Amino acid sequence: MEEPQSLRSLFASAKEQKETLGSRGDTNTEAYRDDVNATIAKFQECQRQISILSLFSSNESLEDISTNDIQYMSLEYFLAELMQRAATTDRESALKRALEQYEKFLGRLDEYELLSEGDKKLFEQYIANPSSWTLAPANDAAARREIKVTRFREEKELKQKLEYLARNEARLQSDDDDTRSLYLAEIQLYTHQTFQALDLLMQELSILSAMRNAPPAPPQADDPRQRSNIGGLNYSERLDPSMSQLLRGGRGGPILNNKGKPMQPFTLLGRRSEMQQGVFRSGHNLPTMTIDEYLEEEHRRGNVIEGGGEASGIKPEVDEDDHAIADQETMKARYWDEYTEANPKGAGNTLNRG
Repeated sequence: MEEPQSLRSLFASAKEQKETLGSRGDTNTEAYRDDVNATIAKFQECQRQISILSLFSSNESLEDISTNDIQYMSLEYFLAELMQRAATTDRESALKRALEQYEKFLGRLDEYELLSEGDKKLFEQYIANPSSWTLAPANDAAARREIKVTRFREEKELKQKLEYLARNEARLQSDDDDTRSLYLAEIQLYTHQTFQALDLLMQELSILSAMRNAPPAPPQADDPRQRSNIGGLNYSERLDPSMSQLLRGGRGGPILNNKGKPMQPFTLLGRRSEMQQGVFRSGHNLPTMTIDEYLEEEHRRGNVIEGGGEASGIKPEVDEDDHAIADQETMKARYWDEYTEANPKGAGNTLNRG
């Protein structure tokens, strides 16, 4: 059945808008998001008309489909791509809608036996267990790298084939077989890109699901800095507390409960002027006495040793010209030598003697 002209023109217009969106750089603007939604609406209208016209049926083969209708097999692929770009507050739901369109695209290709042997095997693995499906194990970096390189090479070859077929536009308009080959080559490329998109989608959905089901974060440990509002509105670099902090005991809240019982330490001030003086005080403790005053106070307390000689721990030097003192020192040294000879070191230790 030949489709109405409105479907053909609508599909061509939607494809053109999609290609324009792919080359735009204002992806974070409201205008871009509106254009994405408008393009999605056009493709969905095409999808509705195709369903009404019953262009595709599981009872048909690829040979039963007209050349012009083959291009509409890519519609779900275009929709899935656009749904991934759509701005939404529920990213997980948007990805699931895109996933549904990718599945429809591959399912239709499978019905018409358009999947290669390798792609058919991948699709069967995906259908068997979609939630854990992946192109390669996530924990095998070497395997993922190898598959990525291989698929990149395959995609490059498909693009070169597509460019070759689309090179002569005049021939495509006159030769039905070349046009058919072009559409089928596009479907091969989109199939290849679909499996790559599914691999990334499943990873992102897994991450979003883990974030949604993650247990709530445990409360932070009680920090004394938080109790005293360190870093908050009343934070101060002063090492000594301010007068207001002294009144509050370094914390907020009432000092007394409703029964008059103290709830936190506080300081009673004798005069109101002390609080007034604290308003314009320096940011640090100022010295209360000079060095001389400090030494005088230490002298008064007896903490400073005065005098010389033996009292200060410094042995006075002997005046060599004073013969009396020199003789006295000589006798003292001689007496000490005689004493040490008579009493050798360890002589009084009787515990270790045999």
